[in-house]
Amino acid sequence: MPITATTGQPTVTTLRHQEREVLYAVGCGLRDDEIAAALAIPEDAVAGYLARILAELGLRDRAAAIVHAFDCGLVAPGRGPRRRAASPVPPTATRRVPGPRLRISLLGPLRAWRDGQPLDLGHLRQQAVLAALALCQGRTVSQQELLDGVWGEEPPSTKVVPVYIYRLRKILHVVGGPDSVIGRDRCGYRLLPGAVAVDVARVEELVSAAGTAERAGELTEAVRACSQALDLFRGEPLAGLPGPLAELERLRLTERRIVLVQRKLDWQLRLGQHSEAIAELSALAGAQPLNEPVAAMLMRALYLGGRQVDALTVFDRTRRRLTEELGVYPGPMLRRTHQMILRGDEARLGLTGTAQ
Repeated sequence: MPITATTGQPTVTTLRHQEREVLYAVGCGLRDDEIAAALAIPEDAVAGYLARILAELGLRDRAAAIVHAFDCGLVAPGRGPRRRAASPVPPTATRRVPGPRLRISLLGPLRAWRDGQPLDLGHLRQQAVLAALALCQGRTVSQQELLDGVWGEEPPSTKVVPVYIYRLRKILHVVGGPDSVIGRDRCGYRLLPGAVAVDVARVEELVSAAGTAERAGELTEAVRACSQALDLFRGEPLAGLPGPLAELERLRLTERRIVLVQRKLDWQLRLGQHSEAIAELSALAGAQPLNEPVAAMLMRALYLGGRQVDALTVFDRTRRRLTEELGVYPGPMLRRTHQMILRGDEARLGLTGTAQ
């Protein structure tokens, strides 16, 4: 056991890392609860560490431990803690749990950031591999799934998936984080849980929150959560990425956005926010002139905004497009909305909801 030349006592070099951290905090004058908060350990464990420190160093009590921390240079007199990394956390401070340092966005061209800095993700096929892992966050994706999803019926002649995974691991590596955010097991590859924030997953969290708010009758909160989800869309999802998986997900996510827009606008109509809804519904109807639910909602918004003639014009325009382009007549929803507007039957259409 190392002995100091001047005191004949064992030095702190005999202590384990966590014991040194506890002695350092004791030398700084912290109480047990403050040490527990600073080192993220149970308060009961602090007393155990201190008892072992006293026994290992042959010290009498806590006061002797404080003196020893100064004598051995672990804490510098008059200058506070020497090592900023071990600086104690004030007992009243809130311990902030950091979120993932990596973010991936799929709701537009594929993008990734580490600590807020954009990353170069390499070749398009390599990006498509990363997108496949991000879309399947929470489960393992086999190598065959990646081949089918990214290359389809024209698989590569060489084993490029492990090469792309190796490159992606290097690109996504976080200093001080896990060795790799892409895990591997006998079944394939996956993004490690909690290592990466993916915007598609965030959208579903917000949609769930919006649904909860709606069931509680809090439509204003439902609109807010849904608007936050829609703000995450930055254009065509997975824009430019090759492969059958990207193509299918592009269609699914685009449809998902349209459904979310319709839900939000329906809530806005129920809140009496007619003018706000009209502008967005008009743009949506222009982009999708054959979408009957959108046309029906636009008719409702226009009617509630005091524009009955415009509402009926939407019906006539939609009916004409349906018959000319698809050879079909308006469906029950659109016809019912038309009839209720003609009769002014707001109550039966559920148009008299109270604002929250």
